[in-house]
Amino acid sequence: MKAIGYKQAHALSTAGDTGLTDITLPDPTPAGHDLLVEVKAISVNPVDTKVRSSAPPAPGQDYKVLGYDASGIVRAVGPNVTLFKAGDKVWYAGSITRAGTNSELHLVDERIAGRMPTSLGFAEAAALPLTTITAWEMLFDRLSIQPGKKPDGKKLLVIGASGGVGSIMTQLAARLTSLTVIGTASRPETQAWVKELGAHHVIDHSKPVAEELKRIGVGQVDYVVCLTQTDAHLDQIVEALAPQGKFGLIDDPKNVDITKFKKKAISIHWESMFTRSMFGTPDMAAQHGLLDEVAQLVDAGLIRTTLTEKFGSINAANLRKAHALIESGKSRGKVVLEGWV
Repeated sequence: MKAIGYKQAHALSTAGDTGLTDITLPDPTPAGHDLLVEVKAISVNPVDTKVRSSAPPAPGQDYKVLGYDASGIVRAVGPNVTLFKAGDKVWYAGSITRAGTNSELHLVDERIAGRMPTSLGFAEAAALPLTTITAWEMLFDRLSIQPGKKPDGKKLLVIGASGGVGSIMTQLAARLTSLTVIGTASRPETQAWVKELGAHHVIDHSKPVAEELKRIGVGQVDYVVCLTQTDAHLDQIVEALAPQGKFGLIDDPKNVDITKFKKKAISIHWESMFTRSMFGTPDMAAQHGLLDEVAQLVDAGLIRTTLTEKFGSINAANLRKAHALIESGKSRGKVVLEGWV
């Protein structure tokens, strides 16, 4: 099968012949709860670039294959599979402990895969799984926000709302809860995007966030989710949160002084959508359930794809361009590659 891999962890500018490369690998064989998926489309996430720059191939392997988001068709199933059959269209975000989706054929545990929305094509579907799982788990599992439209006056601030996770989190919060959703974006085009996705207010995170909230008539908020540059925003987050508020983050700040949250009794919640698959948690199949539920929301017209750019077919040259855009910090929504040539 065709695949894209690398021999050494690297920065794009210094990759040389160790960088992302078109390769050929043996076809994998499903076992246990595995689905063997013919990958039709993939999307690129910041985690792809972080792993590429820091993680070498596993011992005994010549190449490391990245990729987490995928949509495709089940071609074969392992002996313990009960949720899918050959021919089913699926979408999923995979596991960080297994070979990635940058390959024509890919193995994924059925318990973290869902049925693809019938109203979306493969490219549109591939944009959503990883970010949707991250946003859903953050809102409903980590922060314990309750779905429903009964007004409660509570407010959610999403810092970095125009990116992949922010684009779906804004939709989920605005469509499924009674929260007032405030998103941040720093450029006119990204501000317009966040507003289009359902945010009630959009403010500029390149300015002091607490002051921006006051500008729109908001004193403090009940929830803050920071999706990028937590280090830079930390003091403003503490100021913006109401006493006994909740703070969620997904990035990897070098140094966070959590004592700053103490006087307000603010709880801190870290989200990693790979936790369930990495540790085989008893509730691992919750990701299958939430992907199926979101597929129904998509087909009902309540949630839209966050695909903004197609970078052509799945090959090393196009993947390098996608990685470069993600690393630039200027992406909006999700970048997708579709089809093997």
